[in-house]
Amino acid sequence: MPVAWYTDDDEEMTRAVRLMLRLLNYEMRSFYNARSTARALLAGELPDVLLLDINLPEVTGMDLLEFIRRRKHWDRLPIVMISSETTDAQVDETSALGADAYLFKPVTIEELEGAIKKARTRRESMLRS
Repeated sequence: MPVAWYTDDDEEMTRAVRLMLRLLNYEMRSFYNARSTARALLAGELPDVLLLDINLPEVTGMDLLEFIRRRKHWDRLPIVMISSETTDAQVDETSALGADAYLFKPVTIEELEGAIKKARTRRESMLRS
């Protein structure tokens, strides 16, 4: 079963995403801040997809996205940003930093499934190039 990591400090949103991922046949591991996600990555763990909120305490999701994309050995990690930030500038910035897809909260299961597929396909095609 593929594994998705979800980083968000909103417990209610985390529960909702966990249920959607279960219905999409993903196992989910949740993190409530960017530092704990980074620690797991640095320990050598790697999910099949990372779902990442932007507005996190202390270290933002944007900071973590930039940290991940600066390391060559995490090139294959598909990243979907999920946020209540709905500006074009925000979406453009995450894309420029290496996000593979972007979802606006609240998220539907169809949107989540589509974004994960898009992110995984995009990352695979980038690695083949």
